[in-house]
Amino acid sequence: MSDKIQAAHGAGGEKMDQLIKQYVLKSFYSSSAEIPLDTLDDAAVIEDIVFSTDSHTVHPLFFPGGDIGTLAVAGTINDVAVLGAKPIALSAAFIIEEGLSFELFERIVNSMGESSRNADVPIITGDTKVVERNAIQEFMINTSGIGKRTKLLDENIEEVKRYRDFKSRWLLDSNLKPGDKLILSGNIGEHGTALLSIRYGFETNIKSDVAPIHRLVETALEEGGIVSAKDPTRGGLANTVNEFSEKSNVGIILYEDSIPIPTAVHAACDMLGIDPLEIGNEGKVVFGIVNEKAEDVLKKLRRHPLGRNASIIGEVTDKINGVILETTVGGKRILQKPIGDPIPRIC
Repeated sequence: MSDKIQAAHGAGGEKMDQLIKQYVLKSFYSSSAEIPLDTLDDAAVIEDIVFSTDSHTVHPLFFPGGDIGTLAVAGTINDVAVLGAKPIALSAAFIIEEGLSFELFERIVNSMGESSRNADVPIITGDTKVVERNAIQEFMINTSGIGKRTKLLDENIEEVKRYRDFKSRWLLDSNLKPGDKLILSGNIGEHGTALLSIRYGFETNIKSDVAPIHRLVETALEEGGIVSAKDPTRGGLANTVNEFSEKSNVGIILYEDSIPIPTAVHAACDMLGIDPLEIGNEGKVVFGIVNEKAEDVLKKLRRHPLGRNASIIGEVTDKINGVILETTVGGKRILQKPIGDPIPRIC
């Protein structure tokens, strides 16, 4: 085993888990947080404030459907939203390689500003550093976000309690129970495929799905019955459902026929030997929902522009361990957590 950090250690999946658990968690103090670092959810909670941070190193900086600026804004908004909070503000910190053109810088900053205005989540503070040539590749952005608890989340939790025991105050990865259903908000694999098309020079009609999902989460909460939510970014859907399974200590059955994967994504993955279930997404969310509310939530999501292709893709069970995929040909296979994202630097 190498004694050096590798690219896979920052790509989601098993290797990143090992890095965080072996080196990071034992060194950081967060016991005063209601949802602390060691829960490894997408955000933490302290004094009812939801807080998340993310660094963006995407390559290339511009891709079909978006750029590093839209990605930085949406990614952090989404990490706050999936705990059930309302995102209210962002920070933005730039690390710029000396020599980056003002034209590129202005395009990215303008893109961030437009994205945050459209999402109604302002960027209110930040920092800028410039490093010498070749110290980094062009441009990196860190964004942090804060969110607040709302009456909508409280009402959703009361709705959950009509159907089963529920002690959490937030939408956590560890909240799933046997009988719950999983809903995916739409097509998967689009973000990673869009970047691959630029890197490898093949033609496709696929654009990145990068988008803030906080209003989509609100739509689901309005119907009620939501117990968990997570955006399937690095490591894709495979990583997300395995995290649900591990943290909730439950088995999960996925229905391959019900997972919406565009034909062009399938074609690109077949060409490159990549599993579309492991490709990162930047505008989707997987909801855990009590069984009794699943169909109602699905109908409501499908009326939202970001949820038109939503589908019930699986169920939670105590009959198995881990994640089992029921395939389109009638078989079953274990769906494991990826070692790392097969496409580095997608976010």
